[in-house]
Parts: sequence; structure tokens; C-alpha cells
Amino acid sequence: MNAYRKKADSDLISSYCKGENQAFEELTRRYRPKLFSFIRSKVIDPEIAEDIVQEAFIKVIGEFRKNKYNEEGKFLPWMMRICNNLTIDYFRSNKRKPHILRDQNDFKITDFIKDSEPDEEFLVVRNQNMKELQVLIQNLPESQRDVLKMRCYEGMSFKEIAYKTDVSINTALGRMRYAINNLRKVIDERNLSFYV
Repeated sequence: MNAYRKKADSDLISSYCKGENQAFEELTRRYRPKLFSFIRSKVIDPEIAEDIVQEAFIKVIGEFRKNKYNEEGKFLPWMMRICNNLTIDYFRSNKRKPHILRDQNDFKITDFIKDSEPDEEFLVVRNQNMKELQVLIQNLPESQRDVLKMRCYEGMSFKEIAYKTDVSINTALGRMRYAINNLRKVIDERNLSFYV
């Protein structure tokens, strides 16, 4: 593992894409604290901040596997953009106002995102999509299906999922990643479209 600590980010990414998982572990070790602090400055709940960091790393793995990452920019700024986008998504989905923590005092940002009410046609299409998606989810292996349901339907953190299923957080994350990859594969094979 020490050999990886001396490598540049681009070398670690290249090594990971060749199947060396320890290279990605080094990227995680190197940048997780900075990313957590960045998200924590916007999100008050540390468990939510940790979940967003985990989701960011899952997204990064997907980008690497699809060969969508390029070296035009640095790895950390790219990760920060991903984390920022996921944080915005969190606030949109929860319709909450963002928070910033400064010293011991936290205060709300006055600007926040307002979502317009969806129209009836959108709701009908979304409901149909959700029914189709539930059928696909039922066909996943049980361990993947359980993690996906706990995360997406019950809103549990990966820490809570790991505790409930008696596995490590990394195992819970891995099962979630496999579940998403398997769903994408079936969706692509069947040429399905989902608008949610």
C-alpha cells in the first residue's frame, strides 16, 4: 500500500482502471477528509454528509469504468464538482434550505431552490416508471435488493444499512453499486427509458 502513497493521482486512476483496487483505496484515503469537510460546510448532519461522500465515490467508480474521466482537470476539483452537484441534488430532493457552518454558529442561506408542482401527465408517467422499476428491482439478488430498498425507499444511511445487515460499510456500498450496475444493464438491454 505504501507504494501507492507515492503515486500521482493520474497514476492511481490508471492503476485502478487496470484492476488494482488498492489504487482507488489510496485516492479515497487521500481525499475523503477534504470532501467530507467541503460537504459538511453545507450540510449540517454528518451522516448525510458521509452518505454524499460515499455516493460521490460510487459515481467516480462508474465514470472510471465507462472511461469517461479525462485528465483535463485535476482529480480533486473534479471530485469537488461531483460532491457539490450531489449536495444540490440532496437539497432539491428534500426541498430544504442549504446551511453553512462557520465557527460555532450556523445560519441558513437566504437563496434556496424552489420546485414547481409537477403536472398530472408527469405524475402518470412517473408512476408507470416506478412500477416498471419495482419489477426490475425484484429481480435483483436479495442482498443487492435489500440494500437498494433500505437506501432509496427507507432513506437509511450506509452506516445504518451496514449495521442492520451486519456487514461493513464497504460491503454495503459494494452491494449498492452492483445493484445499480445490474439495473442499468437490464435497462440498456431492454432499451427502456425512465423519467423520474
